Amino acid sequence: MGLVKVNLGCGWRDFGGDWIHVDNGDYDHLDFKCDIKKLPFVDNYCDLIYSSHVIEYFDREEIKNVLEEWKRVLKPNGVLRLAVPNFEVMSKLYIEKKLALENILGPLYGKMSMDGIKIYHKTVYDFVSLEQVLNDNGFVNVRLYDWRETDHASHDDHSQAYFPHMDKENGTLISLNVECEKK
Repeated sequence: MGLVKVNLGCGWRDFGGDWIHVDNGDYDHLDFKCDIKKLPFVDNYCDLIYSSHVIEYFDREEIKNVLEEWKRVLKPNGVLRLAVPNFEVMSKLYIEKKLALENILGPLYGKMSMDGIKIYHKTVYDFVSLEQVLNDNGFVNVRLYDWRETDHASHDDHSQAYFPHMDKENGTLISLNVECEKK
């Protein structure tokens, strides 16, 4: 049996049959339609949890419980791989007048519909703040990852967000891509 890989908050992105897709939306490829704060897995089940541009929808107090649940289902030494909007990079591009305010609003505030209501991002992260949140919640070896070197690199998602849009060769990556392990 291969690695147990879970894409939490996957939305419409289908990574294929070797992934377990979990979201509270209504998508045909979902393995589980459920709240990602209460996962339908036993303890120490997953080798890898991936979540792209999801945790910023939880405020700094809420994320503690979310990460505790995700850590519960990760195997010891299992990998938590996250992508979030990179506040530091977008702020720098804005200050340098390379990125207009209207180009930052979507990535920073993330308006979307969920169960008939509009939800928005509740916080932002830079590497230092995300590393602290992960360390405070029992994760270790926090580091950046290159989306090109992942087994989901062929699936375009927000971990591959660039400015200018889709300029992956010459643009600036505006997603903060971080992974870590469960102790």
